[in-house]
Amino acid sequence: MSEKHSIVEIWVYLSGSPLFALFITLASYQIGLWIYRSTKQNPLANPVAIAIILVATVIQLIDMPYSSYFEGAQFIHFLLGSATVSLAVPIYRGLGSLKERSIPLLLSLLAGGAVSIFSAVNIAGLLGADSTITGAMYPKSVTAPIAMGIAERIGVSPTLTAIFAVATGILGAILAPYVLNALGMKAWWQRGFAIGIGAHGIGTSRAFSIHHEAGTYASLAMGMNGVISAVAVPIIYHWFN
Repeated sequence: MSEKHSIVEIWVYLSGSPLFALFITLASYQIGLWIYRSTKQNPLANPVAIAIILVATVIQLIDMPYSSYFEGAQFIHFLLGSATVSLAVPIYRGLGSLKERSIPLLLSLLAGGAVSIFSAVNIAGLLGADSTITGAMYPKSVTAPIAMGIAERIGVSPTLTAIFAVATGILGAILAPYVLNALGMKAWWQRGFAIGIGAHGIGTSRAFSIHHEAGTYASLAMGMNGVISAVAVPIIYHWFN
């Protein structure tokens, strides 16, 4: 067998292997993380956004079906359940701070959650989106594992909800510093809590990379928002539909 044919056969085997899809995912995120750190944590160089672009480009170039890619990516997808349960940790650790600032935090949580739902749903409706799109918008500001569970509960597409949730997290992580600076918000606990409500896990990761206090409050907001939304969003959805 010629060397050329051997290389082709190896490539065909690797491109169809679930482990190759897992490698693409992990390598893309590591590249995104390296670029993020190399740019001194510039919000525009969001590692998740970079990883998504790289993964989409690679699987398009090698003509890998999404079903084949997901066979490898499901190893990471499986960990979403554990990540959801781990939200109890930041909530427990932040209970002391919650007691000291309970009123402003709870009010901001309720206001932020309500605004995230009604603004997205109404803007999508005004732009002509159908019920499939607007329905998937309801849980889009909740961390992805919980958002997908809410989507299944209310009978909308979990896939669309996941896309909107990830897009919300990326945009929130990129734009939040500029918006908060424009509003003159300087306290780290305020900045972190706002990011956690609006940009869930991706925003929380960004907050931790900037300041520990911001990350702590972001994780607290993300966890509380997930718990409250799991109960409230189905009620709100059926109320308006």
